[in-house]
Amino acid sequence: MDKKLLDILVCPVTKGPLIYDKKHQELISRSARLAYPIRDGIPVMLEDEARPLTQEEVEAL
Repeated sequence: MDKKLLDILVCPVTKGPLIYDKKHQELISRSARLAYPIRDGIPVMLEDEARPLTQEEVEAL
C-alpha cells in the first residue's frame, strides 16, 4: 500500500483516518467499525463492500 495514498484516504462514512492491515489486505476505520478490502492493490472504498468489525477486532486496534 502506497504511504502517500494512505495519507490522503479517509473513511467514506465518517471521514476519519484509516489503518492499513497488511495481513488481511484491508483498510480499517475504527470510528465506523468497518474494514474496506484492498483488491489487486486498489482500495475498495464502498460502504457496501466493507466488512463490519467485531468488538474483539475493534479492541485489538
